[in-house]
Order: sequence, then structure tokens, then C-alpha cells
Amino acid sequence: MAIDILYFAWVREAIGTDAETVTPPAEVGTIADLVTWLSARSPGHAEAFARPDRLRAAIDQEFVALDAPVAGAREIAIFPPVTGGSGCAG
Repeated sequence: MAIDILYFAWVREAIGTDAETVTPPAEVGTIADLVTWLSARSPGHAEAFARPDRLRAAIDQEFVALDAPVAGAREIAIFPPVTGGSGCAG
């Protein structure tokens, strides 16, 4: 089943696109599995997904944990954590 994947912020910049449609293999059961599978698609994907602990996800516009199942998802968004500050330690 095809899934629309949306990328935001530095994830989008590393991959070089803001969206793609993929059909993951049956063994991709969770967001974490999807990230691992996607990381093999290109050097940009590998760079974007090198640190899964720095990623957040949403399935069909609902925030989910990386261990959430992808079965039945129409759209998955992958993005860095949203923060209110500049991210600079000071």
C-alpha cells in the first residue's frame, strides 16, 4: 500500500524534497522500521535519518511515537522536534 511521506525542516533539506510516495515492504511495521527502510533510499535519506532519536512523526496528522504501527496510514510526516527557542545553548 502506498503511503505519502512528508518531510519538514532539516529533514526535507537533507533529502532534497518535501514529499514522496512510497510502498514499503511488508516487514515495515512501525515508524522506526519505516525510517530504517527509508534511510537506504539515498545518501540524503541516510543523512536525514542517521539519528532517529532526533525525529518526530505524525500519522494522518496525529502525533505518534516512533514505535507506532504504520498499517493503514495514508500520510506520514517526519520532522525534527518543534521547539519554542533558538536551540542555542548559552
